[in-house]
Amino acid sequence: MKKILIGSDEKTYLTDEVVKYLKSKGHVLELAGHLKNENKKWKWVEIGKDVGEKIAKGEAEVGILFCWSGTGVCIAANRVKRVRAALCWDSETARLARKWDNANILCISLRFTSESLAKEIIDAFLESKFDEEDLNQVEKIDD
Repeated sequence: MKKILIGSDEKTYLTDEVVKYLKSKGHVLELAGHLKNENKKWKWVEIGKDVGEKIAKGEAEVGILFCWSGTGVCIAANRVKRVRAALCWDSETARLARKWDNANILCISLRFTSESLAKEIIDAFLESKFDEEDLNQVEKIDD
């Protein structure tokens, strides 16, 4: 099981169901943003950078971020060195983000993603492994 950092700029039915799903699979979760503190008005840029910084420091194996489009948190997280956040819309993009790009944060759209699709995307992301043949490409990102 993995330690997963999961955050969103809003708490929704989808985020609640994903948290329950990941816990049922035995993963250890650290919640961020509205999933941790609903009393603060969280912005997507804050959540993306916060989760990105924690992933870069090694505080969790992977992160999962949500915002309305998924794009904002992805952009914010990718501003952090050693973060490779990927906005994924199906299981294949999630699998390839891990395999080819060694993505360490999965970003998901709250608007366009159903509960069943989110579970498929997350499973593909968590079960996929990085192909070491692409290591030289990934290392160039942080040069």
